Amino acid sequence: MEIKIINKSNNPNPSYATAQSAGMDLRANLEAEMVLLPGQRVLVPTGIFIELPVGYEAQIRPRSGLAINSGITMLNSPGTIDADYRGEIKVIAINHSDQPFRINNGDKIAQMVVAKHEFVSWIDVANLEKSERGDGGFGSTGG
Repeated sequence: MEIKIINKSNNPNPSYATAQSAGMDLRANLEAEMVLLPGQRVLVPTGIFIELPVGYEAQIRPRSGLAINSGITMLNSPGTIDADYRGEIKVIAINHSDQPFRINNGDKIAQMVVAKHEFVSWIDVANLEKSERGDGGFGSTGG
């Protein structure tokens, strides 16, 4: 699939690390180093603007290596970029570690997955069909 992109950074376009990767790496677009203190959250610009086809979204997700090695993850995860959004993609990062984390221009900060989604129409009813689970909520299936 082809998607229109404007890249105002000096970094490469988002890309897949391997032939079977689901997510494309997003890089920080910074003029100066950004230090993310323990417990702090910041909005990291990417310099990337996209035009998704109707019926698609871009999901912004954490990078597993940053999460396990540095305690850096994404709030609002996965973040959703809607097909009608034309602004810059920015990443909401948080530092869950006890150490400051430095972000430099070009650092891989998140990953982006483009996914098809459905539009729904609601049907108002008085009752829902019974299921094996019923109204069992949090932990009801043994987890």
